[in-house]
Amino acid sequence: MLDAHRLALLAEVAHAGSIAGAAQKLSFTPSAVSQQLAKLERDVGARLLHRNPRGVTLTPVGEALLTHAETIVGELRTAERTVRALLDEEPAQLTVGTFASAGMTLVPAALAGFRRDHPAVALRLLDLEPPDGYGLVSSRDLDLLITHRYPGAPLPDPRGLERTLLRSERFRLILPVGHPKARVRRLTLRALAGEDWISGSPGVPNRACLEQLADAAGIGVRVAYETRDYQVILALVEAGLGIAFVPESVLGRAGSARLEVRDTVDARPAREIFLVHHRRPGRLVTEMADRLSRAEGDVHGI
Repeated sequence: MLDAHRLALLAEVAHAGSIAGAAQKLSFTPSAVSQQLAKLERDVGARLLHRNPRGVTLTPVGEALLTHAETIVGELRTAERTVRALLDEEPAQLTVGTFASAGMTLVPAALAGFRRDHPAVALRLLDLEPPDGYGLVSSRDLDLLITHRYPGAPLPDPRGLERTLLRSERFRLILPVGHPKARVRRLTLRALAGEDWISGSPGVPNRACLEQLADAAGIGVRVAYETRDYQVILALVEAGLGIAFVPESVLGRAGSARLEVRDTVDARPAREIFLVHHRRPGRLVTEMADRLSRAEGDVHGI
């Protein structure tokens, strides 16, 4: 039978991306972690890690074992939390993972309200770019994950976790104030052929979404400035350097006097935002999920 402690070490190393990083988090020496992983590899009968100067990557066997390791670690932590709940002890910490734009719009009010009601519970917020984070929920390193899916992208395997749709958020076309295309009544994506676009680099979800829409419209797009940061995109469009699609919540309640906000009649992309948590989330995680749902209602009214 495989040793649960060694499986937990495998999960920590995979999440940290290096043996040294995991050792530092666990207050072990790197050599002690390496020795335990070597024993796990002997128990399995296969190599689990590729070691390189910048850290480690998992072999295919290591990847397969990691899914089980995260589940086992999560179940052990669930058992511990169940006992603490029976003893009327609140968790010492609640950890939420989110992507950047949700971190600006959905999360602050929910966290502030939670902290007022539960001052003894430490709150931790992690910046995670989707689809990262599912394994951290499985291992209970993360209590609640806010993640998204862009149009055309596959939805990751929930890995036995609970995943609920929080909202579907449309994208808006933004142009600099005074842009001649902003005066077009029924604006199409085809009418924007030849424009400079601002989007992420190839493979980034908003870039893949833009290219998919352009392909459907039978046009090419020229991405002149590459960034995945929507605040940078807003600033570049305001400066007159190009046009972009951005999620509606990024525009804020007041918008910007230096932006024209429009829709295209032939392309109305939207992204789905999800909450992911353990099947047995616990009272405080359920409360935080409810707070985020109420915050979503406020954002949706923008």
